[in-house]
This record gives sequence, structure tokens and C-alpha cells, in this order.
Amino acid sequence: MEIPLIKIGNSQGIRLSKTILKKYNIKNSLEIILEKGRIILKPITEPRQGWAEQFKEMAKNGDDQLIIDDVFEDEIFE
Repeated sequence: MEIPLIKIGNSQGIRLSKTILKKYNIKNSLEIILEKGRIILKPITEPRQGWAEQFKEMAKNGDDQLIIDDVFEDEIFE
């Protein structure tokens, strides 16, 4: 896909279509990665996004129990 550069003040920029913004879930900002002659634009996502809901679902299903004990019988605490 080829897109033109547009003048923005003393700089130049690009315009992304609403379709692209929606498809890649781009909200207010992008991460820019400069790599071996390429410019990569990457949507910024929140770390651990959706974890709270997943933890609630795990608790509801009883899937939040420890698989192994967090303290072993042979541990010595001082």
C-alpha cells in the first residue's frame, strides 16, 4: 500500500484510514520501531489487558487453586 506524506506544520506525516485504525485497534498513539531500513508502526497495548476479567472467571470456575504447595515441608525458615 502506498500512502502520500502530508504537511503538518513544519513536519510531514501520514494519514491512516479509519479501517486500518479499527482493524489494528489503534487508539491515541503508536509505537515506532526503526529497524534495518524499515519503519514499523505498532499499536500500543496495555500490559496485562483483560487479566482482571480472566482472574474473575478463573475464580468462578475454581481454576485459581495452586497446582503445587507454595511451601515445601523441607524448607527451613530463619
